[in-house]
Amino acid sequence: MTFVQPFAPVSSVGDAALSIDRLTVDYERDGQRVRALQDLDLTVPPREFLAVVGPSGCGKSTLLNVLVGTLRPSGGKVAINGIPVTGINRAIGYVTQEDNLLPWRTLLHNVTLPLELRNYSRADQRRLASDYLQRVSLDQFENHYPYELSGGMRQRANIVRALIYDPPLMVMDEPFGSLDAFTRGKMQRLLLDLWERSRKTVVFITHDLAEAIVLADRVAVISRRPGTVKALIDIKLPRPRDTFGLKTTAEFHDYYSRIWSLLAEEVVD
Repeated sequence: MTFVQPFAPVSSVGDAALSIDRLTVDYERDGQRVRALQDLDLTVPPREFLAVVGPSGCGKSTLLNVLVGTLRPSGGKVAINGIPVTGINRAIGYVTQEDNLLPWRTLLHNVTLPLELRNYSRADQRRLASDYLQRVSLDQFENHYPYELSGGMRQRANIVRALIYDPPLMVMDEPFGSLDAFTRGKMQRLLLDLWERSRKTVVFITHDLAEAIVLADRVAVISRRPGTVKALIDIKLPRPRDTFGLKTTAEFHDYYSRIWSLLAEEVVD
């Protein structure tokens, strides 16, 4: 896996539409060629929250690496607002599994880093950071360092850092996977609150079927390797959603059973 062009063009369009056409990705492992994704087709309209689920090793993280431009596909095309992704794209907000906060910077200076790199004035950096940190109840911790914060607090900061420069597309790679169940539920509610305000286009990778159903407008089920889209499930549950109470409803369990059945067919003993 190698980096490609330093930067792809940044779209000026506020609402992102993502199109993936016959995406194929191969890589070398122990001298052998491995196909991670094959002929994957997917269209994500503006402002949709799409969750992606699939068995381990099916290529979910590979897909995100192609979207953000750190991995060159072997075949097919990916475009955001009609602009091909040919390198690292600064128009995309990327939330990783780990928070990756810089330990020598305070919380405030961690979340303003993307603004510094884009030459925002210090006044604008402060204004935007104060607004977002207040939204996620971190405004009292601006001068704390990452080691002084809980895992949930660090991941809140990680999300703010990805949102603060207003990217039209957010990609998220199991951002709550390391959190305990209660904190995870709170983070899901927080993410939905932020998303309902901004209505960013979101591609969200998760192993947690309940999380996918609670958060998403649609769930893409990826087959075992080489991964392709096996099914797209519309989640017709009303918004705003109660991330805790929703899991007790018959509608939720119907979706869970349907998606679980699709995934069970892809698990190899």
